[in-house]
Amino acid sequence: MNRTEPLVLGIETSCDETGIGIVRGRTLLSNTIASSMDEHARYGGVVPEIAARAHLEAMQPAINAALGEAGIALADLDAVAVTSGPGLAGALMVGVGAAKALAVALDKPLYAVNHLVGHVGADVLDPDAPPLEYPTIALLVSGGHTALLLVRDLVSDVELLGETVDDAAGEAFDKVARVLGLPYPGGPEIDRVAASGDPKAIRFPRGLSLPKDMARHRYDFSFSGLKTAVARWVEQRTDAGEPVPVADVAASFREAVVDVLVTKALAACAQYDVPRLLLGGGVIANRRLRDVAAERASAAGVTLRVPPLSLCTDNGAMIAALAAELIMAGREPSTLNFGADSTLPVTEIQVAERGVSEGGAGGVARGVVVGSVVGGVVAGSAATGPGQVSRA
Repeated sequence: MNRTEPLVLGIETSCDETGIGIVRGRTLLSNTIASSMDEHARYGGVVPEIAARAHLEAMQPAINAALGEAGIALADLDAVAVTSGPGLAGALMVGVGAAKALAVALDKPLYAVNHLVGHVGADVLDPDAPPLEYPTIALLVSGGHTALLLVRDLVSDVELLGETVDDAAGEAFDKVARVLGLPYPGGPEIDRVAASGDPKAIRFPRGLSLPKDMARHRYDFSFSGLKTAVARWVEQRTDAGEPVPVADVAASFREAVVDVLVTKALAACAQYDVPRLLLGGGVIANRRLRDVAAERASAAGVTLRVPPLSLCTDNGAMIAALAAELIMAGREPSTLNFGADSTLPVTEIQVAERGVSEGGAGGVARGVVVGSVVGGVVAGSAATGPGQVSRA
C-alpha cells in the first residue's frame, strides 16, 4: 500500500446524502454526492427508512460517477474508507456493508472512521489553505450534530468539549422554518428571508449561556428552548390578529443561533489558549454565521479556517481524506469486526484498528448491509431487522 500519497475511496452515508469521494493523499480527485433531500421534503425532515433505501439505490451510480470523474479503476485503489458513525443507524449500515464488500472483493485495506472527525479532515483538501496547525478548536454545525472539539492531532487526539443537549442547530432551523411557513430544508430559506430582516428586532434567548450554566454546560448547546420561544412569539402575534414579521423573526432567530455558536467557540479558544478556529458542517453555508465568526475571530486574534463549502456538507471526500491521513501516519487498517454505530464518540477516530481493537459494534453480518460486487461496483441488499429497510 502506498503510504506516501494513498489513493483512497471514501463512503459516507450517515444521513440523507450518499457521498463517494476519492483522494490521492491530500489531493481531491472526486467529490460525488447523491442527495435524497427532495424525498424528505414532504415530511419536513429526514425519514431514516427513506434515507437508507435511497442510499441503496444511489450507491452503485455514485461509485461509478466518482470513478469516472477521478479517471481511475477500483483496482487502482490503495484503500477503502467508510463512516462507521455517528449518524442514522439504517443509513450507516448501507455504507458499511458497501465498503466491506468492496474491501473484501478487491482485497484492499478498509478504514472505518468517525463522521465528525471527518468534517475536520475536510480542511486538508483545501488547496489554497496552509497546512492545518495543531491544536485547533473545531466548531461542527449540521442538521444532525452541533459539537465543539479540541483537536490536538487529527489522527490521534480529539477531545469533545461540548455538544447539543437537545436539537442540533440545523434541526432548529428546519423546525423554525416550519413555524414561519417556509419550505424544507429550513437553513437556506431562513438565510434568504433573514437578509431583509432586522436581527435586533426580537431578543430571543441564548441557550445555556447564563452564569448558572457555566459550571456544567460551558461548551454545550441547546436550541430546543429557542425554537419554542420563536413558536410562542409567533403564536401570540397570530392570536392577537397581528401580522407576523417573518423577515424580522427569521433574522432574530438566526442571530441568536449564530451568537451562541460563535461566543462559545471563541471562549474555548481563549480558555485553551488556541488561536485557531475551524468551522465545519452544512450549517456553515449560513452567510451570517461565517461573517460573524470572521469578524469576532479577527477581533480576538484568532485565525479562522473554513473549508470550501462543497466540503462542509456531508461528503465522501472528507472520509477518504481522514483515512488517507491515518494511512500516511502509519495506522493499520480496521478489521471487519465493526458495524454501524449511531452514537460513536468523537474520541474514537478510527474504529476496530487491526492489532489494537478486535472488538467493535458487531461482526460482519450484525444487521449491516450485505453487499456484493458485480462488475466492479456494489449492488446491495439489506438484512431485515426491526426498523430497518429491506429490499426484495
